Amino acid sequence: MDACTLGDLLDVIGGPSVRLHTAPAAGLTAAVTEALLYDAHAPLPHAPGALLLAVGVRAAAAGPLARAAAAAGMTGLVVRGEGGPVGEAEAHGIALLSVDEDAAWHHVHLLLASAIGARPVSSAGGHGDLFALADAIAAATGGATAVEDPRQRILAYSTVPGQPVDEDRRQGILGLQVPGSPENSGQYRVLFAAPGPVRLPALRDGDLPRLAVAVRAGGETLGSVWVVDDGTLAPDAEETLTQGASTAALLLLRARAAQELARHQNSDLLRRLLDGTADASTAGPRLGLQGAVRVAAFVLDAASLPDTEQTGLRLLDVVRLQCEARYGRHACVLVDGVVYALLPAPGERHRRLAEDIVARAGQALRVPVRAALGEVVPDAGEVAASRADADLVLRVLGPDLPVATVDEVRARVTLLRLTEVLGERRELSAGAWRRVLAYDGEHGTDYARTLVSWFDAGCDMAGAAKLLAVHPNTCRYRLKQAQQHVGIDLDDPDERLVLWLQLRTLARLRGAIS
Repeated sequence: MDACTLGDLLDVIGGPSVRLHTAPAAGLTAAVTEALLYDAHAPLPHAPGALLLAVGVRAAAAGPLARAAAAAGMTGLVVRGEGGPVGEAEAHGIALLSVDEDAAWHHVHLLLASAIGARPVSSAGGHGDLFALADAIAAATGGATAVEDPRQRILAYSTVPGQPVDEDRRQGILGLQVPGSPENSGQYRVLFAAPGPVRLPALRDGDLPRLAVAVRAGGETLGSVWVVDDGTLAPDAEETLTQGASTAALLLLRARAAQELARHQNSDLLRRLLDGTADASTAGPRLGLQGAVRVAAFVLDAASLPDTEQTGLRLLDVVRLQCEARYGRHACVLVDGVVYALLPAPGERHRRLAEDIVARAGQALRVPVRAALGEVVPDAGEVAASRADADLVLRVLGPDLPVATVDEVRARVTLLRLTEVLGERRELSAGAWRRVLAYDGEHGTDYARTLVSWFDAGCDMAGAAKLLAVHPNTCRYRLKQAQQHVGIDLDDPDERLVLWLQLRTLARLRGAIS
């Protein structure tokens, strides 16, 4: 899809709702990628193409914010009310836009985000053809037309001049979402139950009736087409609308196929980035990655499931939905039963997000889920390293610890890797620990556990005796006997360290009685 430009955005919502006071250096062709809410308590992200909403900042005092937005590569600043920093915006080459003084910031954010994501475009994967179809239906029927998805989001609308509209139409286009009400819900039930076009009465005084038809393909409802009926529609309006719904079905299926293709391509790219085979300099921008990033890994906590593959795909959907709700377009992929997601820095809220996903996924899938967070790395080129961290963390999680960052379990993952390294190398796995275990096995002694307990207690005899539930003299006697019979030197700190590591990792012994 071609990038949304400032001109595209103003074509959709410009006018009374959003006013442009000064254009950026690139003019109306400047790219607009997203709408961000300003947070005075968080650093301003580097976000080329973004529009920054000056939440909590008076228009007259927004000059410093305009400078900061320009330094962050943003396209423009949106203030509430008049008197914004036009001079500062012009001097730093960014756009300055304003909304009404009483506009709610959350509504403005929804309006801008929706317009950026659903503007008319000419690419095959977008909804540009739907806008052309809406205009064609409006011209043929004589009524203003809108195309919606099944969740009542407006995908396209006609722009034929002079056609009557009502407040419902205006509000729907402003938010790209049909205003919700029990009456509206009732009309949608009637519409989706009907085999063809239906005429629906006005819901309130001052509104106009509608002629509507469901858009279907293979028994699946893809959306609907609505025409404002002021009583002067063409005689063949119903036939025109039926034909328009067939064309809309084809366009929606094509758009879906394009989206699925893009998602598949991004998933393949993310797989290669995770295993270190992708060119990070090109993969990062294609996946929307800028700056520091962290890999999060999610896995089903179940030994066996009758439909593990299907449940894994459902887990992928849950992770993707939650990540997209916070970060917009998002990169997630399922690899060998593990769902990986790339989380942009800063990482203060990543753990909370992982906890939310684990709770939601566990409830939705009826299977416990675990989540691991690798280290935050400076750029896409280090993603494979963060993925390796996350994979290690997954291996040390359990029912008592379903979510953790690598820093929280650094000791555990270090011992895990040491166990693997020591076990793989003959010279590292040899030593006194084998003689201790062999002597215990042959003579029925408990020297190995006594040694580990003493090490775990910081070489404190009373602490070791407490771990073993024996008298300190018993512990002291065992250690003396172990030195004599096995040939170890507990006065040598290096030998103590190596023996402790080998007994803890290779023999998997702990001081506490299990």
